[in-house]
Amino acid sequence: MHLAGVTKSFGDRTLLDDVSLRVSTGQRLCLVGRNGVGKTTLLRIIAGEMAPDSGEVGIPRGWRVALHDQRPPRADGRTLGLYVAELLGDVESIERRLGELEQAMAGGDHSDATMHAYSTTQAEFDQVGGYTWRVHVESVLRGLGFEQADMERELSTFSGGELTRAALARTLSANPDVLLLDEPTNHLDLKNLEWLENELAEFPGAVLVVSHDRWFLEAVATGVVELGRGKARNYNMKYSAYRKERILEETQAIEQYERQQEEIKRLEGFISRFSAGTRSRQAKSLGKKLGKIERVHMPQREAQLKFGFPKTLKPSRDVLEVKDLTLTAGDRTLFEDGSFVLERGKRMAVIGPNGAGKTSLIETLIGERQPAHGSIKLGYNAEVAYFSQHADDLPANATVLEAMSNGSPLGTTDCRTLLGRFMFPGSEVEKKVEVLSGGERRRLLLAKMVATGANVLVLDEPTNHLDVEACEALEAALDAYDGAILMVSHDRALIDAIAEETLSIEGGTLVRREGDYEDFLAATDGGVREKTVKKTNAPTAKAKKAKGPTKLTPEQQRVRELEAEVAAKEETIAALEAELADASVRADHQLFGQTAKAHSQRQEELRQLMREWEAAEIAAASSSSG
Repeated sequence: MHLAGVTKSFGDRTLLDDVSLRVSTGQRLCLVGRNGVGKTTLLRIIAGEMAPDSGEVGIPRGWRVALHDQRPPRADGRTLGLYVAELLGDVESIERRLGELEQAMAGGDHSDATMHAYSTTQAEFDQVGGYTWRVHVESVLRGLGFEQADMERELSTFSGGELTRAALARTLSANPDVLLLDEPTNHLDLKNLEWLENELAEFPGAVLVVSHDRWFLEAVATGVVELGRGKARNYNMKYSAYRKERILEETQAIEQYERQQEEIKRLEGFISRFSAGTRSRQAKSLGKKLGKIERVHMPQREAQLKFGFPKTLKPSRDVLEVKDLTLTAGDRTLFEDGSFVLERGKRMAVIGPNGAGKTSLIETLIGERQPAHGSIKLGYNAEVAYFSQHADDLPANATVLEAMSNGSPLGTTDCRTLLGRFMFPGSEVEKKVEVLSGGERRRLLLAKMVATGANVLVLDEPTNHLDVEACEALEAALDAYDGAILMVSHDRALIDAIAEETLSIEGGTLVRREGDYEDFLAATDGGVREKTVKKTNAPTAKAKKAKGPTKLTPEQQRVRELEAEVAAKEETIAALEAELADASVRADHQLFGQTAKAHSQRQEELRQLMREWEAAEIAAASSSSG
């Protein structure tokens, strides 16, 4: 797939200017750049949803392109299962047609028309995943946090975050040749993120992804495409190497500019002093040299978010003490009898799957909801600032300056100064909150939090809607902050950089652990984890080997037995496929029909085994965690 000279403008603003790009099978490129440079627009142009003003988008004949963007599906009468399988086309009818043709051949129909129809239908079926398409769809849904029962639920019964995950499942299930992903990590918990990284690592086609999740980009991308000022630059390296390379490039460009400026100044000084004297000939020669110098322009640097927190008032040793806390949501108990202490200056990350109650815990700790049982005690001199993941907490009709000043201890001048550090310079403070982008709203909330001078920060997804540079600026500021931090985040790079302790919601209670995110992973990765069927070349699907304790439970033993059966069945199917591809078998119509029928039967047996295996995996994981 390639782009050549693609341009796109909106009004008098040119977003993309002569962008060229090539993505090959097996490449996983990340599109990076500041918010608003055209990353989403470029993906939509490649997907054919938007036409470029000029230039060419070349998709090889027969290649299928699938786009996941940040728009959730309409919550209409479709079930989740039907919606997710939509991009596969009418795959069930193709499968039925293939079965009918196999039955016809087994019954003696060896006409050229039947053989040709079988070959064509088989190729069409293989393109959408072959006989394992159902297993793959179910595997993708499970990997993204859905249950088997969710397949029959209507879309209208799911939350906004669940619908966004459903849209991602739909794209991943489509078996495209080109996979376009715009912020795929939104609304995924840590377990889902790990699953997605593994899925993309095994994806055989081309991938182009936009994400602000630095950990995800480092794990997934094999190369980087940087968009900025309408242009695209390619870097054939991992994301972390790209970041170092860009810093080096900027440093070298500034040094080159400064060296040239010094040389120009030296030449101009010489010419000025000696233009009319005995050295006028030399001065004239140098003037010609000066005129021929190709000027290096001062590198243009985007406005950078850079801030810090003020020194805080010293509180008591324990700034937050929680005892025997029980939280409920409706008739559901989120966790029971949870206890922990947050000490002065400590940084704690709250970890748990979607729906476990992380935000509910945060809201309870700051007094926005009541616990079913237990006590919450704030330490002496502890002052809490809460950073909500909901940017709609800001007054829509207020200006940026008014929203900043409301409830702030700072005067107007200090508010303007602080807003300037958060990239709201000059007249930008007069913009209405209602016209701000998601990233601008987050920056305004950050400014308000800094202004409080609080010595305890409670943060709920603080990096949502921030670009990579802003995430890094927040990380640096939190790292230098001298107060205590309690943070919910799916940004693993932020957790890894900041957290000294983790508070995990698991097994129906709270589990506090010393150490950072890597320590948390090491502590929780020893048991049997849920496995997912990875897509390989259709129609086979290789099952992973379980990794568990030396002494297996009956449930884990059943998993091992089923894995052996799956492996044996796949070997049988592979042998039958080799026979079907053999020219001598194809020449014998009766033998070919019998082999095709046997192949179909073994595929059905494999599907049933895979379902039993996945059910056994869930049972093994439940018995291990229980």
